[in-house]
Amino acid sequence: MRPGAGPAGTGTPVFRKGVPVQALTFAGIGRVVYERVADPQLQDAGDAIVRVLRTAVCGSDLYAYHGREVGLDPGTVLGHEFLGEAVEVGESVRGLRRGDTVVSPFSTACGACPACVEGLSARCSSGQLFGWVAGGVGLQGAQAEFVRVPLAGTTLVPVPSGVSLDVALLMGDVLATGLYCALRAGIDPRGAYAVLGCGPVGLAAILGARALGAERIFALDSVPERLTLAARFGATALRVHDGVAAELRAALAGRGVDAVLEAVGTEAASRLALDLVRPGGTISAVGVHTEASFAFTPNQAYDKNLTYRIGRCPARSLMPGLIDWVRTHQVEVEALITHRLPLSAGAEAYRTFDTKHDGCIKVVLTPGA
Repeated sequence: MRPGAGPAGTGTPVFRKGVPVQALTFAGIGRVVYERVADPQLQDAGDAIVRVLRTAVCGSDLYAYHGREVGLDPGTVLGHEFLGEAVEVGESVRGLRRGDTVVSPFSTACGACPACVEGLSARCSSGQLFGWVAGGVGLQGAQAEFVRVPLAGTTLVPVPSGVSLDVALLMGDVLATGLYCALRAGIDPRGAYAVLGCGPVGLAAILGARALGAERIFALDSVPERLTLAARFGATALRVHDGVAAELRAALAGRGVDAVLEAVGTEAASRLALDLVRPGGTISAVGVHTEASFAFTPNQAYDKNLTYRIGRCPARSLMPGLIDWVRTHQVEVEALITHRLPLSAGAEAYRTFDTKHDGCIKVVLTPGA
């Protein structure tokens, strides 16, 4: 039996201090490596160590993978979506015990600073993003057998009873971000909305908009499998092409949509969103933008009386409110997951997710499988 493995035949990693663990690490642009790394250790009394039962590849993981975001140290353990079992708990952690099954948001949160108190946990004064280490400073990620969680008592959320592990996993990023996008769009049942980009977050934004009462949703993407799922979720699917904005406006008597839920994060997406939205409308952007400047001018925004809302989702703040909803919508949520692979196939998972090969929408990875 290899070090760190569970009893013969189980494949379950066992936490042993000082024994290296398997993880996916960043090895440069376009390179992800499955290798042994140092085991995570409690560094503060508020930390916990979580044995990862599920993790996933996220669209924002591709930013460093493609070099659109720079500065990530080679050797950094990747990943920020995870669910697992607490195996070590610091002495000052409250409300968490060894053996508890928990899901994490993509960033830590103290729960007490002004940002956390006002529901903006993504801007916690003590918060850190999982999977981002630059210049030796930062927090290792969760595409690994085990992960250290600072501020564990206020970051981790118990997995809701009656909810599958795969569905609960998506609460910490995809579902929270989709709901956040819909909330910031100001959904009104009488309105018309466009979801731009039907990857996992865009599809979750459709579900979020529906949950808030939206009845007329247009879904725009270029990938047939994504559009098929968007239609299954109740949206009118439109393939992105040069004339799609005119096509959508024609369906709305030339007016445009009340809000665009933008889940892509590119200059082209911003330009299209501006074309789609009506005067006085809103663009709610949760796609991670890395451009040096906006794709439209202040004058263009002024001339449309545009409301533009952008920013990182406060996932931890939103997760408790998702619990009842996910219990009753598990079939829809689970449809977002198209591929399940062992953690050891991580490099393949990144390639499949990146190229959308085989209709890939979301990849879930299982350590020890």
